[in-house]
Amino acid sequence: MKNKEEKSLKRQSAGLLFAKVVGFAFAFMIPLLVVRFLNQEQVGVYRQAFQVVTNAMSFLSLGVAMSAFYYLSREPEKRAAAVFNILLFHITTGGLAFFALLFFPQILGKIFQSAEMTSLAPLVGIAIWLGMTSVFLETIAVANQETLLSTVFIICAQMSKTVLIVAAVTYFGSVEAIIYAAIIQGAIQTIVLLAYLNSRFPRFWKTFSFSFLREHLAYALPFGFAGVLWVMQNDLHTYFVGWRFSDAEYAVYAYGCFQVPLIAMLSESVIAVLMPRMSQLQLTDDRREMIRVTGRAMQKLSLFYFPIFVFLMIVSETLVVTLFTRNYLQSVPVFRINLLLLPILIFLSDPIVRSYKELGRFLLALRICMFIALFATLYFSINNLSMTGVIAIAVASKFVESVIAEIVVFYKIGVKKSDLHFLKTIGKTAIASILTGAIVFAVYYFSANALGEFGENLARTIFGSMKTGVINFISGVLTLGITFMVFAPIFLLFANLLGVIEEEEKTILRNAVRKVGSFLKRKNEPQNVIADSKL
Repeated sequence: MKNKEEKSLKRQSAGLLFAKVVGFAFAFMIPLLVVRFLNQEQVGVYRQAFQVVTNAMSFLSLGVAMSAFYYLSREPEKRAAAVFNILLFHITTGGLAFFALLFFPQILGKIFQSAEMTSLAPLVGIAIWLGMTSVFLETIAVANQETLLSTVFIICAQMSKTVLIVAAVTYFGSVEAIIYAAIIQGAIQTIVLLAYLNSRFPRFWKTFSFSFLREHLAYALPFGFAGVLWVMQNDLHTYFVGWRFSDAEYAVYAYGCFQVPLIAMLSESVIAVLMPRMSQLQLTDDRREMIRVTGRAMQKLSLFYFPIFVFLMIVSETLVVTLFTRNYLQSVPVFRINLLLLPILIFLSDPIVRSYKELGRFLLALRICMFIALFATLYFSINNLSMTGVIAIAVASKFVESVIAEIVVFYKIGVKKSDLHFLKTIGKTAIASILTGAIVFAVYYFSANALGEFGENLARTIFGSMKTGVINFISGVLTLGITFMVFAPIFLLFANLLGVIEEEEKTILRNAVRKVGSFLKRKNEPQNVIADSKL
């Protein structure tokens, strides 16, 4: 039974991860085009505007949408009412944000010391309102255990968003046009959400109850306020940078922090799937299984995060220049410091915290303390800090909070020393990553220039006379790809020698290699037949 449940969790996590990766592949085009069609000042304003949209959606939702995981799995009779409460809450808070920015647009101008942000404020408000209304789509599908449908929603939403924004960037080349594209996307996604809710929860709007709304918010808001503080703690440093530095410098800083949405996908997918599972285990007070499932998930996450952390540290300069051109070379130091967040993503306290109401209150108190400490530190030192100093303080605060939260969660579910055996595997993964990194760094350090020249020559040979920027991009991609092909097998070798890779995972790797070999063999067969016929 446990093996079946574990396989089910793996499939669901894999499905969500696949959707997010495909979605990222579409979204990946946006920053590549933005930095090439807009100047640095415009890029800075663009990043500021969408930082506000993203944060406002996180702040104003107050985590109420996440309560769907609790009510849809544990209280079937309240499913429709819970869905309507969430939708109503999102529409209301999103509307408040719109009217605030409509009547007081100078708010954004003062925060970022930017007259352009003041003029864009009403449009930003519309984007927030529609985004708030439609953002529930992905969450409700997962909470309703329709992972496949959620996968479709994520991919289609990101694809349409990318098409709209790419069109806005290439045809109009302005921040205003990009915001209009986001507004159209929000309207489309809202229509899809309403259609889905009506099909799965018929006449859900007739289930409203004030008493249940109070009960619902009493459960959700402590977690929500804790989540808001987490987002504020995550992004507070960007607002200090926006206030202290110019729009162009803000663009440099923003792209130094760019990797988090990509790298966090795996952790977010695992957490989304673990939440209903942990809620069910807490209901039966099966703490031993909670420990086992969490430990296993942390082991799997470390197998991804440790090696990718080391690899990105090695190729950081090549990666930044390839993606964002040499105009953003100053982003590299910020990028390297921000990479220190990767090991934190291995910690999986959130699914367990959301299963215990009292832990939600503790997490809220902890984040209030951490936010106050971070705000005070940045406020009193911002005039003396460089951009690398700002990101270093932000990363340190997140690390301290994650460690404290994990210790409290382990204590709550009764983790014993004998239960910490899964940390040995995580430690072995870290050692394998470090050993691999030492070898690959030595090779990369002495061959990076040669790889770059080889990539440029190969790109010019294949693609002929193209723009220098395109040639440099292709060259960088080739350099990164070759380095990764060296890194990956060495890491797998060390991981296997240290006993990190299990038999099931070895079987998956063997099957993958076998399928690739079969595919290549089939691909070459027609060519061989043609060659034989000519002879």
